[in-house]
Amino acid sequence: MFSNNDIKELVLDVNHIAQGAGNKIKQYFNSNFEVNFKHDKSPVTTADLAAHQYIAEQLQALTPNLPQLSEESDQIDFDRRATWKTYWLIDPLDGTREFVKNNPDFTVNIALIHHNEPVLGVIHLPVENHLYFATRTNGAFKRVGNHSHTAISVRQQSLNSPRVCGSRAKPGKSMQKFLTNIGDHELISRGSSIKSCLVAEGSADIYPRFGPTWEWDTAAAQCIVEQAGGKLMDFESNTLQYNKESLLNPSFMAVGDNNINWQKFLR
Repeated sequence: MFSNNDIKELVLDVNHIAQGAGNKIKQYFNSNFEVNFKHDKSPVTTADLAAHQYIAEQLQALTPNLPQLSEESDQIDFDRRATWKTYWLIDPLDGTREFVKNNPDFTVNIALIHHNEPVLGVIHLPVENHLYFATRTNGAFKRVGNHSHTAISVRQQSLNSPRVCGSRAKPGKSMQKFLTNIGDHELISRGSSIKSCLVAEGSADIYPRFGPTWEWDTAAAQCIVEQAGGKLMDFESNTLQYNKESLLNPSFMAVGDNNINWQKFLR
């Protein structure tokens, strides 16, 4: 396994790979592309597949001995995955529904998983050209455009009008109840893993996610949120685990100030 210094160096290469994938995606944004639907009725586009192929090839060249699991990979049996100690977990285009609507709220997510935990996370916003990244014990950072990266951290927040992240879709019943229980708040509606990034940088206080997601949706975000001082956990306060037999996540929340009992607003 890589040392912490190795991972710190490795993330610089992964940053370039994520940005390269973002450039592939932008070639299709606001233009003609093919949309198909997978067995779970989620959309997949030409841009998803182009980004997947690019990332897979680049990571294979960078770390030829590490396996990869991507949203667009062929299904890999758990018996085989269970032997993996370290592997790449990838969502080549997180927020495909937003992409199809010509909305720029989509990201490239790449994480390195070691012993079922994310130890490196990179999230790139291609249209805004924002890059978030983190590695275990080395902190979390953000880079805007071609500027130098700066350290980011969550904010410590009283319960006086917290900033809550939610999807662009109309809030469901569980989210509406949560917001009612919190009381006075500011709702920030964004797509994809951007919501977790806003918590990590201190622009939002909590992002509750009601309903299932996949492991590749959260892995990079979890590393970034945790290294920024926050926590990404299920509704029972357990940290999410990876490479499970089922790749589905439970409902979860990304929080900045973990000293607040956010769970009480779920009741």
